[in-house]
Amino acid sequence: MCDVTILSTPKLGASFVDYLVTLHQNGGNQQGFGGEGIETFLYVITGNIEAKAEGKTFSLTQGGYLYCPPGEMMTFSNAQTEDSQLFLYKRRYTPVEGHAPWLVSGNASQLERIHYEGMEDVILLDFLPKELGFDMNMHIMHILSFEPGVYMHILSFEPGASHGYIETHVQEHGAYILSGQGVYNLDNNWVPVKKGDYIFMGAYSLQAGYGVGRGEAFSYIYSKDCNRDVMI
Repeated sequence: MCDVTILSTPKLGASFVDYLVTLHQNGGNQQGFGGEGIETFLYVITGNIEAKAEGKTFSLTQGGYLYCPPGEMMTFSNAQTEDSQLFLYKRRYTPVEGHAPWLVSGNASQLERIHYEGMEDVILLDFLPKELGFDMNMHIMHILSFEPGVYMHILSFEPGASHGYIETHVQEHGAYILSGQGVYNLDNNWVPVKKGDYIFMGAYSLQAGYGVGRGEAFSYIYSKDCNRDVMI
């Protein structure tokens, strides 16, 4: 009742695991996603999901999301007869004294739209609070049509818009492309990408992208570790 694609794992060099899950009618996970010391994130790409955590029930439609802190298991099921599709993430949490994360849920359409580095045609959405208890975030990047689109982020680029420079940094990314087309610089190889593609970017890999095509924003959801020093 579910089709699961494992996109990134520690076997690839990632410190997290990303999944693409298609839930057919009555499909879901009732045993629990997560575990002791594991933080999790769920994002609804399409469809209608009923998720449960901490004794609460969440009705999540397209753009809906749920973050569970370490040790809290989430369950979820398809709430419609048609297929629903999810992006799932899990990672071992790195604690810091005096701070702890908490359950967060909402919809991307309700998030503040941030002009990425001051650019009008690149929009960033941040899913999680910028608090020390959170050791990662999820984002959506729109590169831009101002449509509703782990830190979780969504980043979106208008066709022709791009990052301001080629980035390199210690943080890893796992990026699933939600809409549009783009060309991405990955270690100075320019790679065409489109809706439904996935990119893993390891620490210090060269990376930058720009939107191409007509009419539809180049938009992707991606995770980013944050708020922690490097362990040796």
